[in-house]
Amino acid sequence: AKADAVKFQTFDASALVTKATPKAKYQVKNTGSDDGQHAMLTKLELSKEAHLELFAYCKHKKIAFMSTAFDVQSLDFLSQFDMPFIKIPSGEIRNALLLWHAAKVGKPLIISSGMATLGDIEFALAFIQYSRGNAAPPSSEQEIMQYRATALNAGEKLTDVTLLHCTSEYPTPLHQANLKCMAQLATTFEVDVGFSDHTLSVVTPSAAVALGAVCIEKHFTLSREMEGPDHLCSLEPKELCDMVSMIRDTELSLGRPVKFPQPNEFETKKIARQRIVAKQEIREGALFTQENLTTARSPIGICASEYWNFIGQVASQNYIAMEPVCQFKNQ
Repeated sequence: AKADAVKFQTFDASALVTKATPKAKYQVKNTGSDDGQHAMLTKLELSKEAHLELFAYCKHKKIAFMSTAFDVQSLDFLSQFDMPFIKIPSGEIRNALLLWHAAKVGKPLIISSGMATLGDIEFALAFIQYSRGNAAPPSSEQEIMQYRATALNAGEKLTDVTLLHCTSEYPTPLHQANLKCMAQLATTFEVDVGFSDHTLSVVTPSAAVALGAVCIEKHFTLSREMEGPDHLCSLEPKELCDMVSMIRDTELSLGRPVKFPQPNEFETKKIARQRIVAKQEIREGALFTQENLTTARSPIGICASEYWNFIGQVASQNYIAMEPVCQFKNQ
C-alpha cells in the first residue's frame, strides 16, 4: 500500500486493566459479548517472539515498525526496536507515569487526542516539556504548568511532538470527524498536527492532509469479518491502497500558500488570453466603437483589459475583420 509505517499495540493485559473493567460499548457491539476488557485484551496480546518476527519482516519490506505501548513495561520492551516515534494513545493522555517514561526515551512523540479537552492536551504537552527539562518528576500540576509557561515565554516549542486529532468512536460517523478543529490545535499548541481516523472513509484522511495534517493513522485489517473489537472500523487491503494513493496525490497537489503561474502556464497564456481585434473592417481615421471592435484569442495584440480605453479613439490604420488592433491615434 506504500504506507510509511505499520503500527501494532504492545501491552500486558494484567498490567493494563483490572479484571472488573467492562468493555466499552463499541467493543460489546463489535464482539457480541461483555466478557470484560481483561479477557478480551488477554486474547489480543502479541508475544515478545511475535514482535521480533514482525520487526524483522518490516525491516525486510523496508517499512518502519512501530507499536503503541500502554504501560511502562511494554514501553521498556519496545525500546530495543528502532522505532521512528513513540506513540501515546488517546486513553493515556493524562497518564503521568507513562508520559514521564515516554518523554525520557528521547524519540519524537505522537500523541492521540481522542476524548480529550484542550485542558487534557495542555496537561500532556506541559508534562512532556517538564519531563524533558528535569531529572526528577514534578511534585504538583502547578509546577508542571509553571515550567511550561516559563518555557513558552522563552520561545521554547515542542518541535518533535505531533498531536493527532481523533474521535474515539469505532467506527466514527463522518459528521463526528470534525476535521476543522485541527487548525485550532495547531494554532493553540504550536505543534504539528495529524489525524487518527476511525471513519470507514478512504477520502477523510486526504481531506485532513489538505487541512494541514502531517501524519495519518488508520486501522487496517485483512477482513472486517474477522473476530475482534476493531476490525469493523478498519480498512481492508484494497481500501488501504486507495487511501494511501489519495493521500499521496493530495500531498503532491498542495503546493505552496502563494498564488503564482506555473512555468508551463506562460506558454498557454500566449494563446489562451484574448486580445483586442476588429469585429469588422475598419478604415484609418474611423472611431473605434462597440460595433466594430471586439476581443478574440490571438498570439499578438493588445490585452483585452484595454478594450474600454479604445472605445471612442481613432484608428491609426486600416483593419480587416478579426485583425489584432495594435494602436490608435489620440484625438
